[in-house]
Amino acid sequence: MIVSVNEGNFWEERYQQGTTGWDLGEPASPFVRFLQSSEAPPPGKTAVLGCGRGYDALLFASYGFEVIGFDFAASAIKDALNHQQLLINQSSILKGSGEYLPTSAKFFQQDIFDLSQEFLGQFDYVIEHTCFCAISPDLRPNYVNLVESIMKPNGQLFGLFFTHSRAGGPPFGITPAEIRQYFQGKFQILSLHPVTESTPSRQGEEHWGHFMAHQKL
Repeated sequence: MIVSVNEGNFWEERYQQGTTGWDLGEPASPFVRFLQSSEAPPPGKTAVLGCGRGYDALLFASYGFEVIGFDFAASAIKDALNHQQLLINQSSILKGSGEYLPTSAKFFQQDIFDLSQEFLGQFDYVIEHTCFCAISPDLRPNYVNLVESIMKPNGQLFGLFFTHSRAGGPPFGITPAEIRQYFQGKFQILSLHPVTESTPSRQGEEHWGHFMAHQKL
């Protein structure tokens, strides 16, 4: 039986087998630089969809953001919680991070397309990194609707989009023009440009996106 990328078991098996090539073992460097820059937003309630082992979620938490990470895979959430506890026990801070211990981060094992009603309209920010490229392309409109639905008015998405041109997936590639096509109906595209300092294995294959949700009527 072939397990779909849209099922939790697909990702759980990848974690259990150790075939997690997307896992950098640390926060994505563009997020580190962003939070250290003058462009960083004030802390707020933040969702990290497809958070994996939680590196990006814990990074944002270390800058004072109230973070909730969601992932399909139970093993990913377990590892995220273990990593969080290790950082707290060691009174350590993630490389390049802020002044707070990441105690504000919470993690839930859940299908992102089946989030509880309690999360609707709750987040100031959504962080995208290796989630949009992991879901089946036919669910991309659902993803856009999901992000918009869990945001507060004028909520913002900060994302790293995998813009490679290879066939197949995951990760499934996408062009910048397609990203605009998916998001522009519900978001203002504030920025969408190539990332110049990606991880070497992703050099030339990432775009930084900063989108703001249109005012809800």
